[in-house]
Amino acid sequence: MISFLRRFVVESWLGRVLAIVIFLAFVGWGVGDVLTNMADDPAIVAKVGSQKITTHDFAAALQAEMPRIAQQMGMPDVAHIPANVRQPMANEILQRLIGQAQVLAAARDYGIQVPDAAVRDEIFAMPYFQGRNGQFDRQKFNAMLANAGMTEQRLIGLVRDDLTARAVMEPLSTGAHVPDLVVNRTYGFETVTRVLDVLRIPFSSQAEPATPDEATLKRFYDNHPWMFQSPEYRHARIVVLSPETVATQSPATDEELHQLYDARKDHFNQPELRSVQLVTSSDQAAAQAVQTLWKGGGDWTQIQAAAKNSAAVEFNDARPSVLPSATLQKLVFGARQGSIQGPEKTDTGWIVFRVTKVTPPHSESFDDAKSTLRDEIAKAKGPAMISASVPKLQDALAGGGMDTIPTGLGVTPAAGFLDAKGMTKDGTPAPLPASGELRDDIVARVFEQAKGAAPQLIEAKAQPQQGQPPASLGWYAVSVDEITPSQPQPYDAVKDKVLAAWKEQARHHEADEKATALYVAAGQKGDVAAVAPVGSDLQKNVMISRARPVETLPRDLMGIALRMPVGRSVMVEDDKGFVVATVTAVQHPDPKADTIGIGRVRDGMTESLSSDMTAAFIQSLSERYKAKIIAAGARAAMTQAGFGDGS
Repeated sequence: MISFLRRFVVESWLGRVLAIVIFLAFVGWGVGDVLTNMADDPAIVAKVGSQKITTHDFAAALQAEMPRIAQQMGMPDVAHIPANVRQPMANEILQRLIGQAQVLAAARDYGIQVPDAAVRDEIFAMPYFQGRNGQFDRQKFNAMLANAGMTEQRLIGLVRDDLTARAVMEPLSTGAHVPDLVVNRTYGFETVTRVLDVLRIPFSSQAEPATPDEATLKRFYDNHPWMFQSPEYRHARIVVLSPETVATQSPATDEELHQLYDARKDHFNQPELRSVQLVTSSDQAAAQAVQTLWKGGGDWTQIQAAAKNSAAVEFNDARPSVLPSATLQKLVFGARQGSIQGPEKTDTGWIVFRVTKVTPPHSESFDDAKSTLRDEIAKAKGPAMISASVPKLQDALAGGGMDTIPTGLGVTPAAGFLDAKGMTKDGTPAPLPASGELRDDIVARVFEQAKGAAPQLIEAKAQPQQGQPPASLGWYAVSVDEITPSQPQPYDAVKDKVLAAWKEQARHHEADEKATALYVAAGQKGDVAAVAPVGSDLQKNVMISRARPVETLPRDLMGIALRMPVGRSVMVEDDKGFVVATVTAVQHPDPKADTIGIGRVRDGMTESLSSDMTAAFIQSLSERYKAKIIAAGARAAMTQAGFGDGS
């Protein structure tokens, strides 16, 4: 029942459409408005015209959504979320409820009314209230509402509001239409393809320059002083609290390791796995046509499009037992990787398939798996241990700095000199108790913090992944107590570095001259391939488009080449050398021949237009129906939900 309530109250159609109101509401009013416009009625959290958001509504939304947010943050439960973080989360949830109220206010002004019959049909169709016969079951309905502590009238009100909101919002989300002309122009812009001949002139392929005389090296040293300075060094004291430090100080026991290994024996002892692309048809001729297309070079997307009246499926890393018949199991696990097999008659019809990957059997003993098991246990236990230690570490730093940190918190200290690249004076990596992004954050902080500044506990976060909040990497504090400024190094001390830098610049200059000469010649001949030296790094017929860029080419080259006519050349530089390329052809794919591609463009543009229309409409509602937020009611709801702290 809890799952039902969360899906209906939080993840209803209305809730999904109005997720964007969180951002818009903050832009329109700002977080401060949650604490202003005070009133004394603790039963009401906010008013939008005649619409009221009660403390019960807000508390229910908090209880439904806060655990999900905690899980996204990597916290085991809401109790581990710091109090100063809960407030902004609660503000966001409240703003979503306000957005819902604004839509309902608009519906009332538009004269939209939902008939009782529509509400009844909606409730009767909900699978939560249906019996074994698939029909509405009044006893089950009453029992589920009683278990959830919800009255029938309350549920009817929620359903009526949801249907009302649909009547307002669905025309915006489903009525967006992008004209064919715009779709075709966009498709053409994204898929127009330049065919390039590409010649690379790497720095590393240039001849070793002869060692210059002493006067030349000294002149180079004098003209490039910034290249031969010692780095700035800072002496810092650092403490780190992370999953790694916690795991080091509270290692998993042998009993825990054995328990996890036994629970995951299937993972550590796997049979042979195969990934297969499979087409099943009831007609042998249709299966033969698929096989012919496939063997002729068709890719899986083309095969799926061609097998319209057949079943085209993929099995990734499948065991034999996953495949639907013994005959198919024998065929798939007896085929060579990459070969097109079939048509073959099976219990399910005529099949054509290709094995795309074979993973050999794998068996890992307990001793071999220990390292992996320790990492998994540390990852599972780390967040809770870190959450419990953070307040204590904050108190210790505030009370006496780095000298008063108690033991048993899972904290690892470090101290010493390092430069902005995290290297010691000996040229070795500084032995910090951190790695990856967390280490980079700590080093950067050392060189941002003022000497003598009080240490502050800082949380490092990973780069956010698409659609996911940034994960916590750990916590750290830094104290800088000594700075050795950068200064010029004597010529005699860096003579070898001067020689290496001079030779590197000589190679760069030689590559530049060669590339420039080839670029000029290519412009005269109309193609770099016509002037490329024998044995050079030349690639012909490289195809690029905005929809399918080539990752191995410099981004600057692609940006320029996609605007160039046939016969025009371009020269660019990347970190490995110079690249000269000539456009040899321009291809314009026919949208009529690429139904999948044109469909993707249309779907993407329609979704974007729908989102823009919805966002604009919700923004207009926030301006038309101003919300009055009552701080006393918000505090009461936070307390009722179990998340309040009196602030």
